[in-house]
Amino acid sequence: MRKLLGTGLAMAALATLPCHGQDVAGDTPPSVQALHAHAAPTPDAMLAHAPASAWRTLNPDDTLYLTLPRGRVVIELAPRFAPRYVANIRKLARQGFFNGMPIFRVQDDAVVEWGDPTGRRSVGLARRTVAAEFERPARGLPFTALPDPDTYAPQVGFSGGFPAARDPDFGRVWLTNCYGMVGAARGNNVDSGGGTALYAVIGGPQRQWDRNTTMVGRVVAGMPLLSTLPRGRGPLGVYTDRRQWVRIESVQVAADLPPAQRMHLEVLRTDTPTFTQYVESLRNRRGPWFKVPAGRISVCAIPIPVRSKASQ
Repeated sequence: MRKLLGTGLAMAALATLPCHGQDVAGDTPPSVQALHAHAAPTPDAMLAHAPASAWRTLNPDDTLYLTLPRGRVVIELAPRFAPRYVANIRKLARQGFFNGMPIFRVQDDAVVEWGDPTGRRSVGLARRTVAAEFERPARGLPFTALPDPDTYAPQVGFSGGFPAARDPDFGRVWLTNCYGMVGAARGNNVDSGGGTALYAVIGGPQRQWDRNTTMVGRVVAGMPLLSTLPRGRGPLGVYTDRRQWVRIESVQVAADLPPAQRMHLEVLRTDTPTFTQYVESLRNRRGPWFKVPAGRISVCAIPIPVRSKASQ
């Protein structure tokens, strides 16, 4: 079985699919009898036997490697949601803009932020600011909706492997600030960002930020390298002592590296029956520990599994 990299799969392994077994005699209520007599596969077992068509390979043109002293963070970019920002970030990375730049902000239960904290480093052929891309038309975009209501949007689900929200009445869709999602920092002016400073959500979902920041992708591997950093003591988690800064060794587009130096990863597709089963198992977790299945789930509580192709 291939190694699973998806955040939260250890807990997901406790879940099972809904059970529809026949009643058996005894004192135990029929529904519980059926559950234990005909236990369905756990999410781990389901993923281990998922067909190859349920997985997709990361596109190296849309993959960034953020290399830190302790290892590599892999970020999948979302050009369908923020095409101008993604193009600018690629240019910045290919010019070495982020190399030597710091992680300068770590706010507890919120974000890690890295890049240019001063706004003085040259952007070369890239742009310092890009017009905001908070949302986009929903037409023509795949969307796997969740069956449960959401506090922040009329509808939530997944699009192209990213957690997203949608307003069917207005035909708009946007990415959500779930754990591991990557966005572009900005000032009060909505068009003041450009990707020279980026953040990753490391705490609870920051959904009130939805449609207030341009979301450019998500971390698919190496998240603990960001989430376990010491918290900053300044306002909003800014490091007041620059000796705490973590220097970035490099940010590279995966396509620019020889294949032997890339991480060959696959991500579970979010538009397949396998994913539907996976979501349902998380909505109705069963087994010896869970006594009351929730029967619903939030979009930010569904980790997208990632696995290494090399380990199959």
